[in-house]
Amino acid sequence: MTEPCDLSAVQARQLIGTRKLSPVELLESCLRRIGAVNHAVNAMVAMDEERARAAAQAAEEAVMRGDKLGPLHGLPLGIKDLDSTAGLVTTFGSPLFRDNVPKHDDHMVADLRAAGGIVLGKTNTPEFGAGANTRNAVYGATGNPFDPTRSAAGSSGGSGVALATGMVPLASGSDTGGSLRNPAAFNGIVGFRPSPGLVPNGRRALGWSALSVLGPMARDVGDLALMLSAIAGDDGVDPLAYTLPDVDVRRGMAWHEAVDLSSIRVAATVDFGFAPTERHIREVFASRLAALTPLFASVEQRHPDCSGTDEAFAVLRAVSFLAGFDEKVRKDPNCVGPNVRANVEEGWGYSAADVARASVLQTQIYRRWQQFFASGVDVIVSPAMTISPRPWSELYPTEIDGVATKSYFHWLANAYAVTVTGHPAISLPLGLDKAGMPFGFQIVGPRGGDALVVAVAAAIEAAVAGDATLARPVPDLAKLRDAGPISEMPGFLSFD
Repeated sequence: MTEPCDLSAVQARQLIGTRKLSPVELLESCLRRIGAVNHAVNAMVAMDEERARAAAQAAEEAVMRGDKLGPLHGLPLGIKDLDSTAGLVTTFGSPLFRDNVPKHDDHMVADLRAAGGIVLGKTNTPEFGAGANTRNAVYGATGNPFDPTRSAAGSSGGSGVALATGMVPLASGSDTGGSLRNPAAFNGIVGFRPSPGLVPNGRRALGWSALSVLGPMARDVGDLALMLSAIAGDDGVDPLAYTLPDVDVRRGMAWHEAVDLSSIRVAATVDFGFAPTERHIREVFASRLAALTPLFASVEQRHPDCSGTDEAFAVLRAVSFLAGFDEKVRKDPNCVGPNVRANVEEGWGYSAADVARASVLQTQIYRRWQQFFASGVDVIVSPAMTISPRPWSELYPTEIDGVATKSYFHWLANAYAVTVTGHPAISLPLGLDKAGMPFGFQIVGPRGGDALVVAVAAAIEAAVAGDATLARPVPDLAKLRDAGPISEMPGFLSFD
């Protein structure tokens, strides 16, 4: 019999609404799963069991009274430890905030609660979200559920692992250089980077910067669309989250409408012309593309002109770190880990002229992308990641196929190529790679094409359902139950 925690969020919500599943029963199932496997992967790091149980009981009583129920009513949530949660410790993965208990929820968390979601706990993240390897000096490393010695990616790694193992049906994430898409790819779940402003973000220090966005993570596209419907909106907390006229057209929008894949024109690229993608991933992507090609109207091997993307992203990313951490690092360089420190120190070396050049480059790249889509392209597809998961003991890949990477984030180029332009993108799991680890297939839409991206992903997901090679892979939970604690592995509790 299926455990309640293994139900999709859509299924669980339907059963709750028809009084066939108790929110209390669902919550207790999630807690049992966390108790059974979290020791092996360290995905959930701060629990709010007492308040979650009270909320689940209240949710059950609301169902029995016949109250109007929100779209997420009674669904347990994992909240990334970069999102502030009222009354629940929020560390940002930093010892500086080890004892930080916020008085207020971040805007997205408040929206999730208002939609009926129940915050069960926090999911692990690298320090301040810096780096695509989820480890920190507060809670330690998070292991991949398919092999706990390997990286879960990041920075939403805890959320990705919690979803893959059935600890929660939905989890929050955020994305700058791929922090939603990276862990989705490594852990075999779905992660969506929406257009900037679609999900109001009140925590960006640089409110007008479009690099960092908030977004949903789930086990399948239907669940992701359900969560997105609860957090997309127009709110003054985010200067990018506006609509004209003053009407919130995003709130409650349907994100799961069908699309006919036979009408979709695809541009396929393994590396956007510059990402250091390993040979193994190139081969797996080629096999996935060959399997999917008959579904589409056309598939052409081409990509937009991404010249200058590395430079633009490096400078603008460093500026965002200066905005958040300049003062801290100047006072005490050792108060943060190597990734944060490296970004801040890099930022110190840039001039206003460098920032202006990076901004001009970003605009030029954006306009080239618009021309590319206008040339007869509906979506771009690529590998979500440039490598197969490596051991989490490696802070970041210093080489790919024997060639040195330029920085600790250079290996994320397939993701940040999209970040720079502000286009929406999703990572969809398509089976396992040759190393037996999940493979993520990235789908990128045109400017503002969030609904199209979600619809295309849903259609592909439906088309490959039942295909053992292409369907979403599931980790061996029995093996995780029997595994030793990840906390006993060397280097578990450290920055690097």
